Amino acid sequence: MVQKRFTGLLAAAVTPLSPDGSVNVAQVRPLVDHLVRNQVNGLFVCGSTGEGPLLTSEERRATASAFVEAAQGRLPVIVHVGHSSPAEARKLAEHAQNVGADAIAAVPPWYFKPESIDQLIGCLAEIAAGAPQLPFYYYHIPSRTGVCLDLLDLLQRGPERIPTLAGAKYTATTVGEFQALVAYAGGRFDLLYGCDDMLLAGLAAGARGAVGTTYNYATPLFQRLIAAFQAGDIAAARNFQTQAISMCRILLPYGGIPASKAIMKFLGVDCGPARLPLVQLSPAAEQSLKAELEAVDFFDWIKLP
Repeated sequence: MVQKRFTGLLAAAVTPLSPDGSVNVAQVRPLVDHLVRNQVNGLFVCGSTGEGPLLTSEERRATASAFVEAAQGRLPVIVHVGHSSPAEARKLAEHAQNVGADAIAAVPPWYFKPESIDQLIGCLAEIAAGAPQLPFYYYHIPSRTGVCLDLLDLLQRGPERIPTLAGAKYTATTVGEFQALVAYAGGRFDLLYGCDDMLLAGLAAGARGAVGTTYNYATPLFQRLIAAFQAGDIAAARNFQTQAISMCRILLPYGGIPASKAIMKFLGVDCGPARLPLVQLSPAAEQSLKAELEAVDFFDWIKLP
C-alpha cells in the first residue's frame, strides 16, 4: 500500500520537555518552524529520538497532536505508535489517524518478543488495524528491540494480513539486507534508511528517503551529501559523510539524545532535558560538547546555503 513515498530527509523529531520533565507542547511549533526552515522533507514523531517509549500514552497522543497541528500540511508526519502492548499501540494508531497523521510506524513488542514471522505479522496486523486509512511502516531497530527476523519474509507474507503495509524504517547496519528489501518486487515497498552515519551506504543501496536524529540540526550537511551522490561526485559525498561521522562520534559519549537536545539549545530552539533513564547534561558537559563541535567546524557545516 504505497500511496505516497517519503523521499529526502525526515527528522526523527526530538520531543520538547519542560524543566520538570513534562511534555512541552508549546515548544513543538518553534521546533517544527526550525525544521521547515532547514528544509527537511518530513517528520517522524515519538520514535526513539522522540523518547516515545519513555512517554505515557496520554503524552504520546498530546505530542502527536501537537506535531500534526504545527506542521499544518507543510511537512508530512509519520507517528510512531509502537508499544510493548499491541492493544495499546492499536489505540495510539487510531488516535494518529484521527488527528490527521500521514502515516504510522511501529516497533514490535520488545518485552515479550515475537519469535517468528507469523507472530510478528500478528502483532503488526493488530496495530495497523487501528488506522486502516494510513500507510503502515514497520520500524526495524534490532539494537533496541532485540527482534532480528528476516524482513524479506515480512514483505512477502505481511500484506495478506496487513493490507496497509507500506514499507519499513530500517535502522540497522546490515546494508545487504536493506538492498534486498529495496529491490524486492520492483520497489513495491517504501524503505527508509535510519542510520545517519551510514547514509551514503544507504543511498548506494537504493534508499530514496532517510529518517535520522541528526536531521534535527544537520540537515544542510546531509543535503549536500545527497546532492553530491546524485551528481555522481562520490568523492565529495564521501567527504560529507566523513564529516557526519565525525559529528556522530562526538555526540555518542554524551548520549545521542541528550547531546541532540543540547545542540538544539545551542541553535536557539530549547527542547528541554531528556527523560530518565537518559542522562541530563550538566552545564559543564554542554560547554565541553559545544567546544568539541566547534573544533571540527560543525556550526559551519550546518549553515544553510
